[in-house]
Amino acid sequence: QTTLSDLFARLQPNPYLADLLERSIENEERLADAASPALGQIRRKITQAGLKLREKLEKMIRSSTMQTYLQEQIITIRDGRYVIPVKAEHRGDVAGLIHDTSATGQTYFIEPMAIVDANNDIRLLETQEQEEIERIIQKLCAECGAAAEPMLQGYDIAAELNLYFAKASLGAQQKGIIPQVSQDGSMLLKNARHPLIDPKTVVPININLGIDFHALIITGPNTGGKTVALKTVGLLTAMAMCGLMIPASDGSRIACYDRILVDIGDRQSIEYNLSTFSAHTIQDIEIIKSADDRTLVLMDELGSGTDPVEGAALAVAVIERLRMQGAALIVTTHYQELKRYALETDDVENASCEFDLETLKPTYRLVIGSPGKSNAFAISSSLGMPEDVIAHAKKLVSTENQRFEKAVEQLDRARAEHEKKLAELTALRESTAKHEKEIREQAELLEQRREEELSKIRTQARRIVEQTVTESNALLQELRDLKKEKDKADFAQKIAAAKSRSNQTINALYENSDTDEQGDYTLPRALQIGDSVLVVSMGRSGTVIAEPAGKVVTVQIGAMKTRVPIENLRLEKTVQQMQ
Repeated sequence: QTTLSDLFARLQPNPYLADLLERSIENEERLADAASPALGQIRRKITQAGLKLREKLEKMIRSSTMQTYLQEQIITIRDGRYVIPVKAEHRGDVAGLIHDTSATGQTYFIEPMAIVDANNDIRLLETQEQEEIERIIQKLCAECGAAAEPMLQGYDIAAELNLYFAKASLGAQQKGIIPQVSQDGSMLLKNARHPLIDPKTVVPININLGIDFHALIITGPNTGGKTVALKTVGLLTAMAMCGLMIPASDGSRIACYDRILVDIGDRQSIEYNLSTFSAHTIQDIEIIKSADDRTLVLMDELGSGTDPVEGAALAVAVIERLRMQGAALIVTTHYQELKRYALETDDVENASCEFDLETLKPTYRLVIGSPGKSNAFAISSSLGMPEDVIAHAKKLVSTENQRFEKAVEQLDRARAEHEKKLAELTALRESTAKHEKEIREQAELLEQRREEELSKIRTQARRIVEQTVTESNALLQELRDLKKEKDKADFAQKIAAAKSRSNQTINALYENSDTDEQGDYTLPRALQIGDSVLVVSMGRSGTVIAEPAGKVVTVQIGAMKTRVPIENLRLEKTVQQMQ
């Protein structure tokens, strides 16, 4: 069962009607010959009559007399009747009906009297064909009408399914995710990508709203990505509210709004006598009228297009008004006054589109918590503006503004250094976690191999014990048989001795099969380099390759070197016997 199962279950197939329509309709303009027996028969008659008529005309136009009258030796159709093209000067030499003339008047299209009856027969058959077609269409319409209700329902369901599959296809194409829907009106977009920018070149952004602040002011240079960030938020929010997956990373969440109010782009109009500032202001007025606590407001270059001082003051006032009305708000600007406003005001945060001071190019990354610089002087210098002009411009900037911009620049450098160190620490943590995982997996593998080897040793030991028991019992039976033939007292003594030796062998084998479980084992002597030992915890043999270091010694096991507690080692018996 899936969320689509109910829709599929409500579909009502009509195989009878589907088969009828498939057999009856050849394409959008023609019914199939098999639509009815009568239609097929009429069309066959039309074909046969046409062939006979053309054959008659072809004989006529091949005659030497007629060839002198014809403009071309062809047969054509005018008004649904077969005709031949006759030169204008010979139109009186060919008995027949004139149906048309050429654009130049040099050719007359004449239906010879000899084929008038044949043409009439064909036209009559064509009339019958049209009548039969109309009858069939009426029948098909009646059949469709009888099934209209389930068909219309099926059409609506098919349209809905098509919409869902289109959404899924778009989501797969954009590598989208299904975002969480926040209950507190907050938004969090992780690695959000503008859906209309080439995925190979788009720079993802991380942005949040409604968690620690409800108003975000984005600053930075022109073409730095401020407007794209604004559009990304608006588009992804609208996509999610329409049930579309969004191009972002897992963990993203969106808030559902009643309205998304936008003022982006230059709406100046000569026709309506609107300047850039006037066009923006009219739009801003409408936004103020409609905004409430269920509204997302996106405003690009708020307060631009007029005196900077008055524009900045108006922008702050608009933001304050929208905040009072409870709207979630994202604004882009170049005004320093708005940067200061965000620094000094609770529930308002700065953000910037990052600018690489070394390459003098934007990185398009969005940085929350840091105001951006327009970098007009740096950009102008990189484009070739004379340095003396730039130096003079810097002198014209107020001391207060210079201090503010310098503080912002220092903040950016400190942030970049912090992010670099954070990235290094993150990489180190990931590397450490990876190594820990590898060591853990290796230890688990060694433990698994140890258990496998111990299991093999136990199985082999028990098999030897069982075989020895069998052989001992057979030997005892043989001795009992011999006992009957020999001296009873002498053989009773031998049987007892054999039985004792057998029991000793069996007990020794049982003890050796469980060496890993002996906790009171003591090495017969100190370990030396070259000793062959059994590593009890691993169930594998190895060679001592270094002098013991305290209670630990290094052992070579195949291609692996490992440090093993001495209490976990047993001297191989061949080594003990040599001592």
